[in-house]
Amino acid sequence: MNIILFIVFGFLAGILGGMGLGGGTVLIPLLTIFLEITQKVAQGYNLIIFLVMAIVAIIIHAKNKLIDLKSIVWVLVFGAGFCILGAYLTTIIDTEILKMIFAVFLILLAIWQFVMVFKSKN
Repeated sequence: MNIILFIVFGFLAGILGGMGLGGGTVLIPLLTIFLEITQKVAQGYNLIIFLVMAIVAIIIHAKNKLIDLKSIVWVLVFGAGFCILGAYLTTIIDTEILKMIFAVFLILLAIWQFVMVFKSKN
């Protein structure tokens, strides 16, 4: 049964990741809720999966000339720097607190998405 769930969860995360929506937003809650994997382990799985999805997505988007290398330098620099900080913080923050932080992040993300949908209709 778990292998089927891993396949389904991987499918969902892959579709969303390929679209640039962040498959981890779905994958981490699915792994922690349904497979009872700890938050930190689920984040590790997500990072490994993300690398593969990102490479595939980059190849496809570059092939379709959707990537402007000049404009992403600052995002790469600051993203890499804060990635190091985030990875370090994950090692020192308690798992339960990490779950709460991630839950608040998802709630704020959902609220923001709803606001943007209604704002774009006006």
